Amino acid sequence: MLGYLGPEGTFTHQALLQLVSGDDMRPYASVGLALEAVRDGSVEAALVPIENSVEGGVTATLDDIGDPANPLQIVRETVLNIRFNLCTRPGVQLSEIKTIASHPHALAQVRNWLDENFPEAEIMRVGSTAQGANFVAEGKADATVCSAIAGDLNGLEAQVSDVADNPSATTRFVLVTKRQKSPARTGHDKTTLVAYMHRDEPGALLNILQQFAVRGVNMCRIESRPTKTSLGNYCFSIDAEGHIEDLRLADTLIGLKRICQDVIFLGSYERANGVEPMNQRGGTDPEYTDAMNWVRSIGGRI
Repeated sequence: MLGYLGPEGTFTHQALLQLVSGDDMRPYASVGLALEAVRDGSVEAALVPIENSVEGGVTATLDDIGDPANPLQIVRETVLNIRFNLCTRPGVQLSEIKTIASHPHALAQVRNWLDENFPEAEIMRVGSTAQGANFVAEGKADATVCSAIAGDLNGLEAQVSDVADNPSATTRFVLVTKRQKSPARTGHDKTTLVAYMHRDEPGALLNILQQFAVRGVNMCRIESRPTKTSLGNYCFSIDAEGHIEDLRLADTLIGLKRICQDVIFLGSYERANGVEPMNQRGGTDPEYTDAMNWVRSIGGRI
């Protein structure tokens, strides 16, 4: 059984159908509930959004999977090109649209289009694009900006197709499980981790960045997130090119351990776009063997 951010018809649902087929899927009302289902064993894994090319990182996902008390692990990712339909109940005319319901991230990706075409419409922010479609089907809103699958599942009519301010907008989704051995190295991989500084001081971030730079490891993403312990305390959520089995990345993780208060490894997995990382190097050079064995043995906490 696989979980996903629901209800049925969300872009997460559509992304999961890119990875697997069948009906053995269970929707959850929030990212937190989907990931809690992984922790309590209700599902084997859950697909949740983690990054959007327009809005950036999905904070609910970043904070939950890296929870120091019970971190999860990313084992796979997929990327979905985001295209929206403006959907209404059958028979509704464009001139009759006074309220439009959708998820805030979806609304942000069509903001200019909505301002140009529906400047007077009331915008209703709801929990998902699928919920927006439900609102329209139930008569709580006149229209929604949603996925094609959400419109179809709710018996709606697509008044306008392929709506997007940025035609190249994409969302990245990750499949999350309990702690386990990382998928095998493919040669075009990505690793996700969270680094906690010892204290807020000049050069603290630079010290973290240097661990990657001096070893030639490219960072794909870095975002600061509050630790939720006290005001001004932050950690860094990082994606880096390479696999934990790669010598450069293994050495980088050890370097981070030396300078950080805590480092949480959240998984190495194949990149969705199949791009081979720069300077990636595998193998078992004697100088690295002990270090790599140590990194692999520590599980989620480095």
